[in-house]
Amino acid sequence: MKDIKVLGIDLAKNVFQLHGADARGNGVLKKRLSREKLIEFIASLSPCLIGLEACGGAHYWARTFERMGHRVQMMSPQFVKPYVKSNKNDANDAEAIAEAVTRPTMRFVPIKKIEQQDVLLVHRARELAIKQRIAQANQIRGLLAEYGIVISKGFSHLEKLPEILERYEHQLTAVSKEIFLHLHEQFQVYKKQVEDYDKKIKQQANDDPRCQAIQNIEGVGPITASAIVATIGDPKTFKNGREVAAWLGLVPKQHSSGNKVTLGGITKRGDRYIRMLLVHGARSVVNICENKTDRKSQWVADKKKRCGYNKATVALANKNARVIWAMLATGECYRKADTAETQVV
Repeated sequence: MKDIKVLGIDLAKNVFQLHGADARGNGVLKKRLSREKLIEFIASLSPCLIGLEACGGAHYWARTFERMGHRVQMMSPQFVKPYVKSNKNDANDAEAIAEAVTRPTMRFVPIKKIEQQDVLLVHRARELAIKQRIAQANQIRGLLAEYGIVISKGFSHLEKLPEILERYEHQLTAVSKEIFLHLHEQFQVYKKQVEDYDKKIKQQANDDPRCQAIQNIEGVGPITASAIVATIGDPKTFKNGREVAAWLGLVPKQHSSGNKVTLGGITKRGDRYIRMLLVHGARSVVNICENKTDRKSQWVADKKKRCGYNKATVALANKNARVIWAMLATGECYRKADTAETQVV
């Protein structure tokens, strides 16, 4: 086992495929282990470089292996795929991971701390509760329409559902009224969950000085600040702000050859949730940019006039992502367009 310098692990739920290589890259180990025996085997190894694909449970395993003294690097599966030889199977995947992790130009995924995962857990639970609330509202509206009852758009109208049921009681049976009241109770449960998650996220953002600082950026609120700080983690992982914008999929697709540069729409790579928050926040700024006279608002208004609403929105989201990285990397406060002084956090 002392010959193993690089170990590629194809992660799964219960069965893990390992491929070990020596200092010259020659394969010296091919092993298939259960979940229980994996930790025992890794603990018995001399410190080495372990490569993993970024997938479900990868951050947990990365932290576990690091505590055992190993150096762990995670990669996006799309960057490992070119190294898979011939047919796809667990053994070939593990060998490809062991090969890809040694490439000097490989891009690695930063390993999240458990505190970061705690913050993002609240965001994921909130996102699920919002989807369930919308689904419940749509189901209530659709079922009511079958009884000839149409409710106006908006959650506020569903709040008055018991009153509406009383008003149209002559169109309902006792059974249908009871079911609609149960559906309304479930809707209220989802609404309460969203409110509770919002409070928790705002509290987390208020307790973190970095989140407080970036909330001074136009279009960035506590939810966006909390999510992006927890997702980025160590800003030094990125060389500059453009890497962050590209990582979030806020830069144009490129299909260039020779001297012909062809740019398309945004790539939409990376974290969809963070990109959505940044774009929605940018929309709120673009909507009112004509009413303001500061330099940034005028830049947005000019971009909106020349390129259109959507391109101006994405351009501002891109700019905000770069500014957030700069603030996290340097510790500076946000410098508004009309403010000349710079403060350090």
